[in-house]
Amino acid sequence: MSEPEVVQTEVVVVGAGPTGLTLACELTLAGVRTLVLEKTAQRVEQVKGGGIQPRTAELLEMRGLLEPLVTSAAARVPTGGHFAALPVPLDCAPWRTRHPFPVAVPQWKVEEALEERAVAQGARMLRDAAVRAVEPDDEGVVVVARDGLRVRARYAVACDGAHSTVRGLLGLPFPGRPGTHRAVLADIRLATASALVPRELGHMSTMTRRAGGYWAMLAPLGGDRHRFTFGRTDTADTAGRDDFDRDAPVTREEITAALRAVYGDGTTLGAVENASRFTDATRQLEHYRVGRVLFAGDAAHIHSPLGGQGLNLGVQDAFNLGWKLAATVQGRAPRGLLDSYHTERHPVAAQVLHHTSAQRVLADPNPSEDVAALRDIVIDLLRLPDANRHIAGLMSGLSPHYPLPGDHPLTGHRVPDAGLRTGAGPTRLSALFAAGHAVLLDLTGSLPAGLPLPPRIDLVHATCPDDLGAAVLLIRPDGYVRWAADRLADGDEDALLAAIAEGLARTP
Repeated sequence: MSEPEVVQTEVVVVGAGPTGLTLACELTLAGVRTLVLEKTAQRVEQVKGGGIQPRTAELLEMRGLLEPLVTSAAARVPTGGHFAALPVPLDCAPWRTRHPFPVAVPQWKVEEALEERAVAQGARMLRDAAVRAVEPDDEGVVVVARDGLRVRARYAVACDGAHSTVRGLLGLPFPGRPGTHRAVLADIRLATASALVPRELGHMSTMTRRAGGYWAMLAPLGGDRHRFTFGRTDTADTAGRDDFDRDAPVTREEITAALRAVYGDGTTLGAVENASRFTDATRQLEHYRVGRVLFAGDAAHIHSPLGGQGLNLGVQDAFNLGWKLAATVQGRAPRGLLDSYHTERHPVAAQVLHHTSAQRVLADPNPSEDVAALRDIVIDLLRLPDANRHIAGLMSGLSPHYPLPGDHPLTGHRVPDAGLRTGAGPTRLSALFAAGHAVLLDLTGSLPAGLPLPPRIDLVHATCPDDLGAAVLLIRPDGYVRWAADRLADGDEDALLAAIAEGLARTP
C-alpha cells in the first residue's frame, strides 16, 4: 500500500472565505509559498457578508483590489452606515476617507476577486479538502485533509469560520455567550413585489420592517433578486441557546410565510437560490496564536451581524497578519513581530464584540419600554457631530489604532489616502502600497537615497498639498504608522532605523 501524499508548503491556509483568501493574497505577494484548503467543492454564490466598510475599502485599494469589486457592487443610495439600525446615518467625512459609504458587494464576488488574485500570484487552491487532523510540532505543522493528504507547512492559519474545524481539533475553548436570536438569510427571486418592497438599497433604518410576528429586511440586488433576512419577534423560546440545528434546511414555506407577513400578499416568492440560519452568538478566542497555528476571521471571533462587521473584521485581520507572517517565514521578522498580531487584533475584535452587543439590545425586534426609551436617547446622541464621528469611526473601521511604541501622535494610526507629487508625477498614497511593501515617506526631501533599509521597504520622496500631520512617516504594509517625525533633527535617522529593526523588518 502506497504512503499518503505529503505536500510541502510554507503556509497552509484553512478556509477560502474572504479572510483566508485575503491572507493568501498577502502571503503570495510577499513571495511565500501558500496552499489554501477549502472543504466545499465549489464556491457558494451567496450574498452573505454583503458590505465592504470604508477601512476595508481603503486596504483593498492599496492592493489594487477595490476597483473590480466596485464594478460588481449593487446600486445604492449614497448614505452612511448605521448603528443598531437607528435612523441616523453615520458620517465618515471627519475621518478623511475617499470611501465614506459602505460598498454593497456580495461575499461570493469578493471571494472570486481575491481567489483570482491569489492564484495569479502563485497560491495553490485545493477544494473539497475538509481538514481531518492538525498535528503541530516545534518546527511546523501537518494538516491532514481528504484521502489522507498530508500538508507539511511552517505555519497553519485557520480561517475556517465560526464553526472552525481547526479550533475544534485542537480542543481550544471559544468563550462567550450563546445567541439570543435566531434568523434566516436567503438570496431569493421575487415573482411579484408589493409597494412595501424597497426599490433601492438605502440606509438600514429604511430597509427594515416589523409585522405579523416577524422582523425582516429585504434588500434589492438588481432585477428580481433580493437578499432576505428575517426572524421572529417573539424569541423567548430561544434566549440563551445556540444549540439549534443551523444546518436544518430553510424551507420555501417559512420564507413565503415571512414574506407574506411583512410585505403583504402582493409579494410572492419566485425562487430560493440559497438560504442559511444564523444567531447573534458572541465569542472570542483567548489567544490568536497557538504555537505554529494562528486564527483569523470568524475562526477567532464571532458576534452579532449588526453593522456589517464580520467580513470586514476578518479581512483586516488578514492584512495585519499577512506581512508579519511573511517576514517570519522569510527570516526578516524582528523578535515578537508575529505575536504582535494577537496583541493588536484581539483588542480590536473585542471592541467589535462590545459594540455589537450594545447594538443587539438597541435593535431588539420586540423592545421593552425601557429599551425604547434608550433608543430615543441614543438617536439624539448620534445627531451630535462628536458622538456621530466616534461611532462612525468604530463602525467603519477607520478609528481603531494600535499601541505601538513612539511619542509621535500619529504612531499606530492609519494614514489618509492623500494626493502626492513624486519625481514620477502625481499619485496617491494608496498607490505606493501595491507591492505590499512598507513605505518610508519623506516630505522633507532630506533622507538620503542610500539609507540602509532592509528589503521590502520603499523610500519615497514626495510633496503633499494636504497636512498629513508629520514630515517623515514610516508606514507599515497595512497602512499604519510605525514611526513619524515633524522634522528631521540630529539622531532621527538612527531612531528611524531602530524603529524599522525593532518593529518592521531586519536584514535577513
